[in-house]
Amino acid sequence: MMSTKKLFTKALVLLCLMLIFTASSFAQSPIVGKWKTKDDETGRIKSIVEITEKEGKYYGQVVELFRLPDEDPDPYCDKCEDDRKDKRIWGMEIVRDMELAKGKNQEWKNGTILDPKKGSIYACEMWFEDGNTDTLMVRGYIWILFRTQEWYRVTE
Repeated sequence: MMSTKKLFTKALVLLCLMLIFTASSFAQSPIVGKWKTKDDETGRIKSIVEITEKEGKYYGQVVELFRLPDEDPDPYCDKCEDDRKDKRIWGMEIVRDMELAKGKNQEWKNGTILDPKKGSIYACEMWFEDGNTDTLMVRGYIWILFRTQEWYRVTE
Protein backbone atom coordinates (compact mmCIF):
# COMPACT_ATOMS: atom_id res chain seq x y z
CA MET A 1 0.00 0.00 0.00
CA MET A 2 1.27 3.48 -0.91
CA SER A 3 1.83 5.94 1.91
CA THR A 4 -0.21 9.15 2.07
CA LYS A 5 2.96 11.21 1.64
CA LYS A 6 3.94 9.37 -1.59
CA LEU A 7 0.39 9.60 -2.90
CA PHE A 8 0.30 13.34 -2.15
CA THR A 9 3.67 13.85 -3.88
CA LYS A 10 2.54 11.98 -7.01
CA ALA A 11 -0.73 13.93 -7.09
CA LEU A 12 1.17 17.21 -6.74
CA VAL A 13 3.56 16.30 -9.56
CA LEU A 14 0.63 15.30 -11.78
CA LEU A 15 -1.17 18.56 -11.01
CA CYS A 16 1.94 20.61 -11.86
CA LEU A 17 2.37 18.76 -15.16
CA MET A 18 -1.28 19.37 -16.03
CA LEU A 19 -0.93 23.08 -15.26
CA ILE A 20 2.20 23.39 -17.40
CA PHE A 21 0.53 21.58 -20.31
CA THR A 22 -2.63 23.68 -20.03
CA ALA A 23 -0.69 26.97 -19.89
CA SER A 24 1.40 26.09 -22.92
CA SER A 25 -1.62 25.00 -24.95
CA PHE A 26 -3.32 28.35 -24.33
CA ALA A 27 -0.24 30.49 -24.95
CA GLN A 28 -1.00 33.19 -27.49
CA SER A 29 1.11 33.88 -30.49
CA PRO A 30 3.11 37.11 -30.11
CA ILE A 31 1.37 38.50 -33.21
CA VAL A 32 -2.07 38.47 -31.53
CA GLY A 33 -3.15 41.87 -30.24
CA LYS A 34 -3.66 45.46 -31.33
CA TRP A 35 -1.20 47.25 -33.59
CA LYS A 36 -0.80 50.90 -34.62
CA THR A 37 -0.25 51.06 -38.36
CA LYS A 38 2.18 53.62 -39.71
CA ASP A 39 1.99 54.81 -43.28
CA ASP A 40 5.40 54.10 -44.80
CA GLU A 41 5.02 57.05 -47.22
CA THR A 42 3.94 59.78 -44.76
CA GLY A 43 5.11 58.35 -41.41
CA ARG A 44 1.67 59.09 -39.93
CA ILE A 45 -0.14 56.66 -37.60
CA LYS A 46 -3.27 55.76 -39.58
CA SER A 47 -5.18 53.07 -37.72
CA ILE A 48 -5.25 50.35 -35.13
CA VAL A 49 -5.54 46.81 -36.44
CA GLU A 50 -6.41 43.95 -34.11
CA ILE A 51 -4.87 40.62 -35.07
CA THR A 52 -6.68 37.51 -33.91
CA GLU A 53 -6.19 33.78 -34.45
CA LYS A 54 -8.88 31.49 -35.90
CA GLU A 55 -8.17 27.82 -36.49
CA GLY A 56 -4.41 28.33 -36.82
CA LYS A 57 -4.60 31.35 -39.16
CA TYR A 58 -4.30 35.02 -38.32
CA TYR A 59 -6.60 37.86 -39.35
CA GLY A 60 -6.40 41.63 -38.86
CA GLN A 61 -9.40 43.92 -38.48
CA VAL A 62 -9.39 47.74 -38.42
CA VAL A 63 -10.71 48.72 -34.97
CA GLU A 64 -9.83 52.42 -35.03
CA LEU A 65 -9.02 55.06 -37.66
CA PHE A 66 -7.07 58.28 -37.21
CA ARG A 67 -8.30 60.81 -39.75
CA LEU A 68 -7.10 64.29 -40.64
CA PRO A 69 -9.71 67.09 -40.60
CA ASP A 70 -9.88 67.14 -44.42
CA GLU A 71 -10.37 63.35 -44.68
CA ASP A 72 -13.67 61.48 -44.70
CA PRO A 73 -14.24 60.42 -41.06
CA ASP A 74 -16.09 57.25 -42.11
CA PRO A 75 -14.49 56.02 -45.37
CA TYR A 76 -15.71 53.12 -47.45
CA CYS A 77 -13.64 50.86 -49.68
CA ASP A 78 -15.07 52.02 -53.01
CA LYS A 79 -12.02 50.75 -54.95
CA CYS A 80 -12.15 47.21 -53.51
CA GLU A 81 -13.08 44.47 -55.97
CA ASP A 82 -13.87 41.57 -53.61
CA ASP A 83 -16.38 41.00 -50.81
CA ARG A 84 -15.18 44.23 -49.14
CA LYS A 85 -16.39 46.46 -52.01
CA ASP A 86 -18.30 49.48 -50.70
CA LYS A 87 -17.90 48.34 -47.07
CA ARG A 88 -16.81 50.58 -44.20
CA ILE A 89 -13.06 50.53 -43.57
CA TRP A 90 -13.75 50.81 -39.83
CA GLY A 91 -14.34 47.17 -38.84
CA MET A 92 -12.95 45.78 -42.10
CA GLU A 93 -10.75 42.69 -42.15
CA ILE A 94 -7.64 43.83 -44.04
CA VAL A 95 -5.31 40.93 -43.15
CA ARG A 96 -6.41 37.41 -44.04
CA ASP A 97 -5.13 33.85 -43.78
CA MET A 98 -1.67 34.50 -42.32
CA GLU A 99 0.07 31.30 -41.20
CA LEU A 100 3.02 30.74 -38.93
CA ALA A 101 5.99 29.98 -41.20
CA LYS A 102 7.23 26.41 -40.90
CA GLY A 103 10.12 26.12 -38.48
CA LYS A 104 9.78 29.76 -37.40
CA ASN A 105 8.04 31.10 -34.30
CA GLN A 106 8.11 34.81 -35.17
CA GLU A 107 7.36 34.84 -38.89
CA TRP A 108 4.02 34.61 -40.72
CA LYS A 109 3.39 34.04 -44.44
CA ASN A 110 0.92 32.92 -47.10
CA GLY A 111 -1.73 35.51 -46.27
CA THR A 112 -2.94 38.69 -47.89
CA ILE A 113 -3.24 42.34 -46.90
CA LEU A 114 -5.60 44.92 -48.36
CA ASP A 115 -4.76 48.58 -48.92
CA PRO A 116 -8.29 49.99 -48.60
CA LYS A 117 -7.24 53.38 -50.01
CA LYS A 118 -6.21 51.79 -53.31
CA GLY A 119 -8.43 48.69 -53.16
CA SER A 120 -5.34 46.58 -53.86
CA ILE A 121 -4.72 43.16 -52.30
CA TYR A 122 -1.12 42.06 -51.80
CA ALA A 123 0.57 38.86 -50.73
CA CYS A 124 1.76 39.42 -47.17
CA GLU A 125 4.56 38.47 -44.81
CA MET A 126 5.00 39.58 -41.21
CA TRP A 127 7.89 39.15 -38.82
CA PHE A 128 9.69 40.48 -35.78
CA GLU A 129 13.27 41.64 -36.21
CA ASP A 130 15.88 40.82 -33.59
CA GLY A 131 13.27 39.40 -31.18
CA ASN A 132 11.56 42.80 -30.72
CA THR A 133 7.92 41.73 -30.33
CA ASP A 134 6.70 45.33 -30.00
CA THR A 135 7.42 46.23 -33.63
CA LEU A 136 5.83 44.09 -36.33
CA MET A 137 7.31 44.29 -39.81
CA VAL A 138 4.52 43.99 -42.40
CA ARG A 139 5.39 43.50 -46.07
CA GLY A 140 2.89 43.52 -48.91
CA TYR A 141 4.15 42.50 -52.32
CA ILE A 142 3.27 41.71 -55.90
CA TRP A 143 5.91 39.74 -57.78
CA ILE A 144 9.22 41.37 -56.83
CA LEU A 145 7.74 44.76 -55.89
CA PHE A 146 7.04 45.30 -52.21
CA ARG A 147 6.40 47.83 -49.45
CA THR A 148 7.28 47.26 -45.84
CA GLN A 149 5.62 49.01 -42.91
CA GLU A 150 6.35 48.99 -39.21
CA TRP A 151 3.36 48.40 -36.94
CA TYR A 152 3.66 49.14 -33.23
CA ARG A 153 2.09 47.13 -30.42
CA VAL A 154 -0.67 48.93 -28.54
CA THR A 155 -0.19 48.52 -24.81
CA GLU A 156 -3.29 49.13 -22.77
